[in-house]
Amino acid sequence: MSEKTRNYAKELVAKMTLEEKMSQMMYSSPAIERLGIPAYNWWNEALHGVARAGVATVFPQSIGLGATFDPELLHEIGDVVSTEGRAKFNEFSKRGDHGIYKGLTFWAPNVNIFRDPRWGRGQETFGEDPYLTATLGVEYIKGLQGDDPEHLKSAACAKHFAVHSGPEAVRHEFDAVASKYDMYDTYLYAFKRCVKDAKVEAVMGAYNRVNGEPACGSKTLLKDILRDEWGFEGHVVSDCWAIMDFHTHHNVTKTVQESAAMAVNNGCDLNCGTAFLHLKEAYDEGLVTEEAITAAVERLMEVRIRLGMMKDYPSPYENLSYEKVECREHIDLAVDAARRSMVLLKNRNGFLPLDKSKIKTIAVIGPNANSRDALIGNYTGTSSEYITPLEGIQRYVGSDIRVLYAEGCHLFRDKVEFLAEKKDRFEEAVIAAEQADVVVMCLGLDATVEGEEGDAGNEYASGDKLGLRLPGLQQDLLERVAEVGKPIVLLLSAGSAIDLSWAHENIEAILDTWYPGARGGKAVAEVLFGDHSPCGKLPLTFYRDADKLPDFKDYSMKNRTYRYADSNILYPFGYGLSYSKVSYKNTAVSCSECGVTDSVTVTAEVTNEGTYPIHEGVQAYIKHMDAAAGAPGYQLKGVANVALAPGETKKVEICLQPRDFATITEEGGCVILPGEYSVSIGGQQPDAISEQLTGNKVDLYKVMKNGEKTEVEY
Repeated sequence: MSEKTRNYAKELVAKMTLEEKMSQMMYSSPAIERLGIPAYNWWNEALHGVARAGVATVFPQSIGLGATFDPELLHEIGDVVSTEGRAKFNEFSKRGDHGIYKGLTFWAPNVNIFRDPRWGRGQETFGEDPYLTATLGVEYIKGLQGDDPEHLKSAACAKHFAVHSGPEAVRHEFDAVASKYDMYDTYLYAFKRCVKDAKVEAVMGAYNRVNGEPACGSKTLLKDILRDEWGFEGHVVSDCWAIMDFHTHHNVTKTVQESAAMAVNNGCDLNCGTAFLHLKEAYDEGLVTEEAITAAVERLMEVRIRLGMMKDYPSPYENLSYEKVECREHIDLAVDAARRSMVLLKNRNGFLPLDKSKIKTIAVIGPNANSRDALIGNYTGTSSEYITPLEGIQRYVGSDIRVLYAEGCHLFRDKVEFLAEKKDRFEEAVIAAEQADVVVMCLGLDATVEGEEGDAGNEYASGDKLGLRLPGLQQDLLERVAEVGKPIVLLLSAGSAIDLSWAHENIEAILDTWYPGARGGKAVAEVLFGDHSPCGKLPLTFYRDADKLPDFKDYSMKNRTYRYADSNILYPFGYGLSYSKVSYKNTAVSCSECGVTDSVTVTAEVTNEGTYPIHEGVQAYIKHMDAAAGAPGYQLKGVANVALAPGETKKVEICLQPRDFATITEEGGCVILPGEYSVSIGGQQPDAISEQLTGNKVDLYKVMKNGEKTEVEY
């Protein structure tokens, strides 16, 4: 951001009265006509497409995008989302429509760490790994904001800063207690990358307290770390009505005036909610200064200037046409992203893809077979067309194959019809299976049962899951249909990990489709019948048993995620099968004896030995072999996504920087320790379970870091 922009903001704010300044700190900011400032509503969403503002391209939910392991794809999607958002904004503004969800400040991405599979909002994240989350988040932000630092295409917002991942039911009163080690090792890393590498314009605080401080008024988070340590220059927005929680639930203040002042004094500039309506009273009581208010409003004006909202500072994007909204090119990208997000978890004896010529009748069974909710996840836009798995299969096979459909059971209740007996749709499902050559079981969740507190209609846990089992009668239905004896493909629709232990032992094939977007059923059918190969990798760990998970409220990372857990694992992070065989040959590291602060390049020749074109998510992991007990195991520290035609070989290089070898100390320091490191490159983790599931072994290399312990920038 130039001095010209900064000075313009200062001059503009200097002309405002105190009351006018305060009015601009509300998410619904009124016009100041005498200064040429139009009305603006800051609240807009773009988690996986422009949301809640009418028609837009609906991409796969973020967790599915995480499964692509493809930073370039995330950048391209972010660019498309900002194009549609800008096109809609341009037309809305011409008509004087400045309402909620019509602006250019997108409260996305969510870069919280999906530390516990029971968290309902985990679907909004890119997974459980700090490096992958950061890498994908950075590229999505760059796509949203564009490449002109003086003229933002849209403004992204990294949320929710910073130690926030459930439980939803108590988020307004909960204190997330995390050690400095876990803070810097896990919870802060993606936010720091978004600030330093992507220059994200905004950061949103969380509802909960962090080590006793409410996140939206935390001196530690907002001043000491975000602004002082990282040099963040953008604005901070509260989560919606979170500041009211300071006195109503957290009890760290006594009045709304104290809460508003606490937020502003510690660096929160914009209020989603109503607490800042009381800022004048707080000022009159001497709780907040005009200087603090002025600083906040200057930051808010800076972004509005860079977005082109002032007549004498126009935007190069103001002529983007509405024709771009849900255009064919964008729809095709969304469907392609859905194909590439799907993770093939099991494929016994190459059962998939299905051979259309060998099937006369197919039964499509399950509560998610014809569900639009199971396509879109939460925070979603409106599509002009939805294609469910049932519809996708029907369109794909046409009149060549008979398609039978049975709902089988409700998503989570014990009957479909209110007055019916329990299991009222079971026998219909059995009949369909008996008449079919192949059964496609469509099970899982949707955003009505996993999601945000107050948003998901989860009658069990305010949007979270109580466990990892399929809800309601779904597991019973799966087992009952399996008794028929017909081969089964399980299509899982969910934004989180499910216990698939029984299915892994008893079902021919399992395909995780996540929430694949509005036209996801088209992608599902094309993958099932072999027009495309699934290429996704798991961005989180699938566990066998929820009973062995740590307490949900415990924010220690011990025994959480692949980095700290080595048991109770069904499908590991980074795992995924395809219809092609991929080989890694001539792998190497640039040095086996290196200086402590030297970078290390790992290389491999990656070959598609199969008959399907694929996108391979290449993964590099590092483990410090001399680390103390309790340190993480292998950690993802590099990704590259490579497109390979059948028979094609490409050389892949991943450069591991000194920071990638660093260890976080108990005090939160960031140091590189001398000693031996194990480095791998391949299509999976270098672990025994991945090797057993894929039949592939990852090459490991010893890298000796010579020298003395060295501090590096976090």
